[in-house]
Amino acid sequence: MKIECKNLEHIYNKSNPFEKVALKDINLEINLGEFIGIIGHTGSGKSTLAQHLNGLLEPTSGDVLVDGISTRTKVKTDIRKNVGLVFQYPEYQLFEETCYKDIEFGPKNLGLTDEEIKERVEWACDAVGLDVEHMKEKSPFELSGGQKRRVAIAGVLAMKPKFLVLDEPTAGLDPLGRDMILNQIKQLFEREDMTVILVSHSMEDIAKLCNRVIVIDKSQIFMDDTPEVVFSKEKELKQIGLSIPQSTQVVRRLKEKGFDVKTDCLNVEQAYESIKKTMEAKS
Repeated sequence: MKIECKNLEHIYNKSNPFEKVALKDINLEINLGEFIGIIGHTGSGKSTLAQHLNGLLEPTSGDVLVDGISTRTKVKTDIRKNVGLVFQYPEYQLFEETCYKDIEFGPKNLGLTDEEIKERVEWACDAVGLDVEHMKEKSPFELSGGQKRRVAIAGVLAMKPKFLVLDEPTAGLDPLGRDMILNQIKQLFEREDMTVILVSHSMEDIAKLCNRVIVIDKSQIFMDDTPEVVFSKEKELKQIGLSIPQSTQVVRRLKEKGFDVKTDCLNVEQAYESIKKTMEAKS
């Protein structure tokens, strides 16, 4: 199973004065088992691309295929079962009286038995660290931003998708809430064999979690490679308004000052080990 974008183009407000090209000539393939990061400055087309992956938007031209099924098809049930999308702002997809009803909404529409629905809701709550009993009485609009985010993710997980698309899942969260969400996403990838597509402004998060990075600039794919290769191109990224992870910046500045450190460190742990090794060698 895979997701394919073939010459994908999306134009908002086509043929009127407010026309805007959001995506142009997008060709990519997403396979099972990948953890993909999508980065780009504001307005580059990241969120538009994310919404095409499960058929929420349809192409102006070109095509998007999920397991060979075009997102242009009228009945998108199979596509939505396989590709789950969590919006940047969870309140946009929470609407039921209780969190439990929100989480069970998707499985109910799959025609599952009550027992199967119950099992899925319990599994989804456990996967994101929610107390399923507490969710039965709690309104989603009584929750904090981080809790809303987890309920929204649980609602998508309850569909048991093969691909999980997350659009800025940590936006607006405090450091603790952010770390909790990211750790839960990482565990889903590792334990549940779920393919993850993460849209984010955080180079640190992308470098730490992903094994493939897609850079979007001016509605087109600018780079598509491993984190090591993408973040080695500091000059090119800077030209389109993006930075490299702070840990990478630190070791590169140290290298410029004459310290014999590795310059391909992508996170704090790697930078620490490289600097520690260099200092031990000096002493």
